[in-house]
Amino acid sequence: MIRLMETADLEQVAELEKCCFSEPWSYGILEAGIHSPYDVYYVWEQEQRILGYCNLRYLAGEGEIQRIAVLPQYRRCGLARKMMDAMVDYARTRQASAISLEVRESNAPARSLYESYGFQAEAVRKGYYRNPGEDAVIMWKRDLND
Repeated sequence: MIRLMETADLEQVAELEKCCFSEPWSYGILEAGIHSPYDVYYVWEQEQRILGYCNLRYLAGEGEIQRIAVLPQYRRCGLARKMMDAMVDYARTRQASAISLEVRESNAPARSLYESYGFQAEAVRKGYYRNPGEDAVIMWKRDLND
């Protein structure tokens, strides 16, 4: 089930970060984030185990998806889609006009998910990612409340 992230989830989410990202966020970044008035964090929990999590930042009338991660063995099971639903719904309740995100150029599964929500590639940040080096595609969904 999907629910808001709590302090008790931080250890598992920090481990999830290490599994999913070549440059993982630290425990401290995650802890600061769940207390930020600009961020909402959700976890996907099953049998007391965190299988995925996501983060949306809401600022100045727009949302930015900053993280979405699912343990490798649970990918392609619809968890990311449920977390996307939660973030988009949250942004709509805040009356956000649009949502943006950055994604590795080579991450076809993630790009396909975002495109299914109506996100469109609008720009590229050359050399944005390290370890390995890669460009970031900046995607926007600008018709959030249509």
